[in-house]
Amino acid sequence: MVDVADKLAYFQAITGLEDPDLCTQILQAHNWDLELAISSFTSNHNNDPLSYSSTATATATTSTVVEPPISSIHRSDSTAIAPVAAPLPGLGWKIITLPISIISGSLRLVSGAVGLGFWAAGSVFSYSLGFFGFGSNSGRGGDSSAQLVTVSAASREALEFIAQFERDYGGSGSSSRPNFVGEGFMDALTRSRNSFKLLFVYLHSPDHPDTPAFCEGTLCSEVFSAFVNENFVAWGGSLRGSEGFKMSNSLKASRFPFCAVVMPATNQRIALLQQVEGPKSPEEMLMILQRVLEESAPVLVAARLEAEERTTNMRLREEQDAAYRAALEADQARERQLREEQERLEREAAEAERKRKEEEEAQERATREAAEKEAALARMRQEKALLLGAEPEKGPNVTQVLVRFPTGERKERRFHSTATIQSLYDYVDSLGCLDVENYSLVSNFPRVVYGTDKLSLSLKEAGLHPQASLFVELN
Repeated sequence: MVDVADKLAYFQAITGLEDPDLCTQILQAHNWDLELAISSFTSNHNNDPLSYSSTATATATTSTVVEPPISSIHRSDSTAIAPVAAPLPGLGWKIITLPISIISGSLRLVSGAVGLGFWAAGSVFSYSLGFFGFGSNSGRGGDSSAQLVTVSAASREALEFIAQFERDYGGSGSSSRPNFVGEGFMDALTRSRNSFKLLFVYLHSPDHPDTPAFCEGTLCSEVFSAFVNENFVAWGGSLRGSEGFKMSNSLKASRFPFCAVVMPATNQRIALLQQVEGPKSPEEMLMILQRVLEESAPVLVAARLEAEERTTNMRLREEQDAAYRAALEADQARERQLREEQERLEREAAEAERKRKEEEEAQERATREAAEKEAALARMRQEKALLLGAEPEKGPNVTQVLVRFPTGERKERRFHSTATIQSLYDYVDSLGCLDVENYSLVSNFPRVVYGTDKLSLSLKEAGLHPQASLFVELN
């Protein structure tokens, strides 16, 4: 079942009322029974709720659809009937007459509602069985996880009409028939608009005595069905169905078989171009449809050209947008690459500057440390030279000491015989002839190393008096 919004949209499309509040009030007064509300509305007003245009060429002359109250409708007797539209009653009068409309509409809908009720109950029962897994399609293929395909009530009704039509007239010896679409009227109207074709409507009255001959001789005629399938979108509905019954009331079908040609207009309205009532031969139907098609050709061509231009413009805009996006992305990529390159160069320059500063600092530190070390050594030599005092004159208590360095250089000095071995080391340190601090004084014959264990011995005690020859041995 359709929901409230779909019912409201259908009621507006069928009746032509633009006030949604008024349509809502009417449907609420009829307990949202769409068929009853439409029947009640159409039975109380002589004007057709749909906006009709007499021909397609009238639509092509202006940019908007001309919407008179009702168009000149070509009946089956080929005479043009143009009823004068009566003004719509006010809201207050509609509310007052709603109970009367409900009663009169109910009497006319009894026969159709009974059949529709049985069909709806059967559909609900069948759907319920299928939902719980007892339907005829349950377990088919062994896939219990198959998703249910939701079909609207209008589409289900259209599919049932097509199946019934095929059963009744498919075995008549002719394999040709109009390719009725298996969807609701509004969807078929949308399909015709999108395909730039007119909509051929057939309302099927199963109980009418002229229906079988018309279906077999005209609708299933090879020439006629081929012409309809090529130039129109075909939609059919049975009067026993809800939507077929609604369209019968909307189009004011009084004789059957009934056919019509419609096209979508502006503001969700429908333009009735031609209707044919009563039995017609294939030749008569072809002449009528050919004339309607010729009159509507300028409108269809203009609509097609407009749609193609709109599509071309849209595609051009999409291509321009795509080209702009590609150029923008390329520019952004170049800017990003340049920025990354600039950042890389800046990082490398910063790293080189950092290393340069570190090297300069290390060099300055080394220079400073060397200078400090040299100054410390100079102070040490000076201090040790001061500690040695003046060189004594020759005498019996004076020892002559000769020191040889690894470079071959020789140094001599006199010391008191009571001076310690440490005085010899202080003397060597005060000379500044060595770049190292770790060395030892050694005598050759006999070889004696005057290390740290002999620093406190006097020269006499160490056997170096009255003279000694020592050399510096680097450790």
